[in-house]
Amino acid sequence: MLFGFFGKKQGYLRTFHRKSSKIMSKDKVQIFDTTLRDGEQVPGCKLDTKQKLVIAERLDELGVDVIEAGFPISSPGDFQSVHEIAKLVKNATVCGLTRSVKKDIEVAAEAIKVAKKPRIHTGIGTSDSHIKFKFNSNREDILERAVAAVKYAKSFVEDVEFYAEDAGRTDNDYLARVCEAVIKAGATVLNIPDTTGYCLPEEYGAKMKYLKENVKGIDKAILSCHCHNDLGLATANSISGVINGARQIECTINGIGERAGNTSLEEVVMILKQHPYLNLDTNINTRLLYDTSRMVSEKMGMPVQPNKAIVGTNAFAHSSGIHQDGVIKKRETYEIIDPKDVGVSESSIVLTARSGRAALAYRAKKVGYELTKLQLDAVYENFLRFADRKKEIVDEDIHEILETSKIDIKSLA
Repeated sequence: MLFGFFGKKQGYLRTFHRKSSKIMSKDKVQIFDTTLRDGEQVPGCKLDTKQKLVIAERLDELGVDVIEAGFPISSPGDFQSVHEIAKLVKNATVCGLTRSVKKDIEVAAEAIKVAKKPRIHTGIGTSDSHIKFKFNSNREDILERAVAAVKYAKSFVEDVEFYAEDAGRTDNDYLARVCEAVIKAGATVLNIPDTTGYCLPEEYGAKMKYLKENVKGIDKAILSCHCHNDLGLATANSISGVINGARQIECTINGIGERAGNTSLEEVVMILKQHPYLNLDTNINTRLLYDTSRMVSEKMGMPVQPNKAIVGTNAFAHSSGIHQDGVIKKRETYEIIDPKDVGVSESSIVLTARSGRAALAYRAKKVGYELTKLQLDAVYENFLRFADRKKEIVDEDIHEILETSKIDIKSLA
């Protein structure tokens, strides 16, 4: 019953899109990449300035709107990296993170002052947990500190983003008060982080909707999603956020980040691309996604899990006979994304003991053998014996399988 309901709902959305696409232009969702800041905070992923510059240049080429280059006050090395990135980047906004501390803001302003489009990202914790235990303070004092930080940052740059740390667990009424106050102080972007990855998608989306409807002057600022993946919900929460009015997603390549990671850039970008009826789009050149994923993985020493959505080695690989047969006949049977759209040359048909005749014939043809139905039947039994002994059959094995089968392979080439 639920399947029927969601199927009807999805069908309705697609019909609505077809009818309205001629008169409705797509809203742009800005992609704020924090691979070089939040991503680099992962133990063992420290990058030197040269490595950061290579990644920053690729992110700019990829089409991200904002590159969070680092936390300038954290170390002389990080300051230098942010400064060099600010000089290098040609298109994206270059952003430096700060706490709501004057010295932080001054150092960040100095680091990014050479950027074509500089942004200071400042903020403070707003949940009762942060206010009480982290700051030993109260709501009014935190509100004053938030406003003061934004005003001071505004004296250096026009573009100021404010983060309400732990917004996911912050009371909505108080969060709205803080957002309204920092907009008046000059904030151009409001970052609403689910810092601990605790929110459910419906809850996070409702929070964005509440802010859109209850913050005076909200039209003067962009709402931004910054979600963590502690419960595996970062991507879902970010999509729920933009559906409910946010127009920036903060994310990282491969979803790298503290603890269980951040929202995965490649996932949110492809979700918006593959669901056009949402009328949301990004500036990302998706054909660079796979190569960018590999670059970041190599430089950070963080392997990408094989079953990772979009960029994992198994994302377009098929080993089940039923799936292989369907993909060979028509790729869309089991793939909703064309591999070429993310920079993968083609789908992969992996031969295992679970593979069927269609997959064996397909792979044999790839290495130069055209099998008839009778020949395929004769070879298949021999193939299964090989496959039971090995996890995966590679091209070299196919030659051996055919040579040891009771057929004339000379007639096949």
